[in-house]
Amino acid sequence: RDRHYGYAEWVGKHFTVIDTGGYVEGSDDIFEEAIRTQVKLAVEEASVILFMVDVREGLTGLDQDFARVVRQSKKPVYVVANKADTHQAAFSAGEFYGLGLGEVHPISSASGSGTGDLLDKVVSHFEDEGIEDPDAEIPRIAILGRPNVGKSSFLNMLLGNERSIVTDIAGTTRDAINTHYKMFGKDFILTDTAGLRKKSRSKDDIEFFSVLRSIQALQDSDVCIVMIDAERGFEAQDMSIISLAHRYNKGIVLLVNKWDLVTDKDSMTAKHFEDTIKERLGPLDYIPIMFISVLKKQRIFQAIEKAVEVNENKQKKISTSTINDVMLKEIENYPPPSIKGKYIKIKYITQLPGRVPTFAFFCNLPQYIKPPYERYLENKLRSHFDFTGVPIRLYFRKK
Repeated sequence: RDRHYGYAEWVGKHFTVIDTGGYVEGSDDIFEEAIRTQVKLAVEEASVILFMVDVREGLTGLDQDFARVVRQSKKPVYVVANKADTHQAAFSAGEFYGLGLGEVHPISSASGSGTGDLLDKVVSHFEDEGIEDPDAEIPRIAILGRPNVGKSSFLNMLLGNERSIVTDIAGTTRDAINTHYKMFGKDFILTDTAGLRKKSRSKDDIEFFSVLRSIQALQDSDVCIVMIDAERGFEAQDMSIISLAHRYNKGIVLLVNKWDLVTDKDSMTAKHFEDTIKERLGPLDYIPIMFISVLKKQRIFQAIEKAVEVNENKQKKISTSTINDVMLKEIENYPPPSIKGKYIKIKYITQLPGRVPTFAFFCNLPQYIKPPYERYLENKLRSHFDFTGVPIRLYFRKK
């Protein structure tokens, strides 16, 4: 349904390929109407257009309708007659010259037959070699949540255009849609994902694979924006998504969308709502919570600014001398409780390399450090060095 981008290389030239949904002229179907908009945006963006047709079906009225759209673009067009798996099929591709768009290339996507000659023609329009992976080293922010909480609307509002198709029908987004975005002087990639719901409620194969792609987007991201519906509140599935992001060591921001629809609000409503969520989060209460309305454009840019801030917290490096100056004083004020008459002495702390802030505490009896004291140390690290939205990993080693 949506535009999907990928990177390709042919004879040393790197370029972007945009895949689009099937174009149906004049249909009143809500999805086909939205797909037409997405296709036209892709045509405007492209340098070369590959107009794909089906040799087995032959020239159809839909092909002729789309030929009129392509002709208006004034861009190089190659008619690609797919499924030409035999000589006879390749010969019958000649009827597509009737579209009046010039040369027809019979190919077989399944076997790759004919694609080399086609790609030679395509890359002849590109003057420079291009960049192998323009997205390398750019931070990724994934937008996750249950179906119909406003993920695609949030992305479109940030971009100021219809990057993702939006309807009131749950499950409209089926794929993970990557978009390059620049704000606050920083580049990052926003990924809109399909809604995640319980396995028992997944009705078909399409939804199953949509969920897989959403989880893959979560794993590939640096920061996860988890959106929930203010009217429905914080549900078990929201907690599952957050727990998954925490397990994969991702920075997390929680957005409560549709806050404008909550009635009977007063000055304490948001505070009570936030306290309820933090109680459910338990040890994950380091996650920042923001109340937004995508429809009313309330705090949407502050939300993405917070996600950028969380990504910076995730990469934060603290010098060994600073950690020891601060944390050894805290440990002296509240030392680890003695176990079996043995006193635990933490002598030295250092930050380890890792994808999230990771700290090693060197002590005489690391096996006797209990979870409550570990939690105390984590809280002190957070209060002194601001690791908002980021999981912290602590390790205790013998010295």
